[in-house]
Amino acid sequence: MRLALEEAARAAEHDDVPVGAVAVLDGQVIGRGHNRREVDHDPSAHAEMIALREASHAIRHWRLDGVTLYSTLEPCAMCAGAMVLARLPRLVYATADPKAGAAGSVLDVLNHPMLNHHVVVERGLMADEAAALLVSFFARLRAEGQRH
Repeated sequence: MRLALEEAARAAEHDDVPVGAVAVLDGQVIGRGHNRREVDHDPSAHAEMIALREASHAIRHWRLDGVTLYSTLEPCAMCAGAMVLARLPRLVYATADPKAGAAGSVLDVLNHPMLNHHVVVERGLMADEAAALLVSFFARLRAEGQRH
């Protein structure tokens, strides 16, 4: 999770919401990402999507058997959907997203009973650190009169 937090800090450097993600297989990082929506002008450039893409490229397969994704924020519906489609077995996230979280906060895409795959979810690892990054980022935006 510490590596995911480092990725999150990189997102804030280019005024993206500080979310980071790291994909791990057999103890090795095979994908990493941070939010790049602002810099790439791409609504799908979420940290989790980027890390999942890198992981798939690294193992040369779309099915992410054995991979654990660490994310600093509970995934949105798009990212959670991609995790289900990639057959990701495990997600560990730091802090919940009470406005858009799709791992149980608002929706539970990762363990919806009608879907053909379920993701084991662990919550709260380094939650305080991840939440602090988000709080300070949005406080700065409010102070500057910006929207995100």
